[in-house]
Amino acid sequence: MKLPIRNIILLVLMLASSGLAIAMRPVHKIAEQGPAFELEAIVPKQLGAWVEEERVSALIVDPNQAEVIKKTYSQTLSRTYVNGNGYRIMLSLAYGSDQTDRSEVHKPEVCYPAQGFVVHGKDASTVVLATRKVPVTRIQTSLGSRIEPVTYWITVGNQVVESGLGKKIAELRYGLTGKIPDGMLVRVSSIDANLQNAYLNQDAFLNDLISALDDKSRDKFIGATNRN
Repeated sequence: MKLPIRNIILLVLMLASSGLAIAMRPVHKIAEQGPAFELEAIVPKQLGAWVEEERVSALIVDPNQAEVIKKTYSQTLSRTYVNGNGYRIMLSLAYGSDQTDRSEVHKPEVCYPAQGFVVHGKDASTVVLATRKVPVTRIQTSLGSRIEPVTYWITVGNQVVESGLGKKIAELRYGLTGKIPDGMLVRVSSIDANLQNAYLNQDAFLNDLISALDDKSRDKFIGATNRN
């Protein structure tokens, strides 16, 4: 039985579209190009006035969340730093070599409630780090009497993304060039009921952190596309 010409045209278009999608599927991982990216080696244990406090950790890690993180990310790094005034900052980094829909980042406003925290507020802000304006998200969380303000941002490749849509657009741009971007979640927090004081200390810590990195690592942390 002969197919109508219209059906034949549609079939050809569908096959062509399918072939194009396969041909354009990204296959080259950015993470596999150039030197290895090792968080443990890149981030110093002393950052300006901040020194790692090895025996004290205020981080709360739920076993189920820990397993999810292990499956999602290629590398993670969690440390607690303290300055001369005794103020503590908790740093948490999660790096993924495949930052696509197959490996989505887990935002703090999702992870914290999964560990029993209550999220009381979420705000967009900007922090100037190494003369670059970095868009960040601030959330206010609590667990009983523990008040823990959080600052974080997410990168895709060498770009800080501000939203889920921004992340998708960044992934698409890399995908059109045949590349699979890496990405990272950078998060700091402190146990402090005074939000203003917490964010001032977190910003000071982040400035010392970024200042301690070499240029290439700095681009990974705060993006190369937002240089002033």
